[in-house]
Amino acid sequence: RSGSTQAPHLSLWIVSRGINIGLSTRMYFADETQANAADPLLNAIEQAARRATLVAPRELRDGTPVYRFDIRLQGEGETVFLDI
Repeated sequence: RSGSTQAPHLSLWIVSRGINIGLSTRMYFADETQANAADPLLNAIEQAARRATLVAPRELRDGTPVYRFDIRLQGEGETVFLDI
């Protein structure tokens, strides 16, 4: 680590038939606003709309908090994938 604190997140690696390489991405939590604002990876993404593809909104389902994270492989709202 370079001294920067990362926001709470999940690292994801997506593989599927028809995808020749694994795709890496992260899911951040929308209710971690302050931590997300200071996260070095999120800050490296210049366009706010692109950053938003990594942030899962919090919802309540039957009184239970859940996070919804849709992964889009292409097109409008395409998820940011990491080159690692």
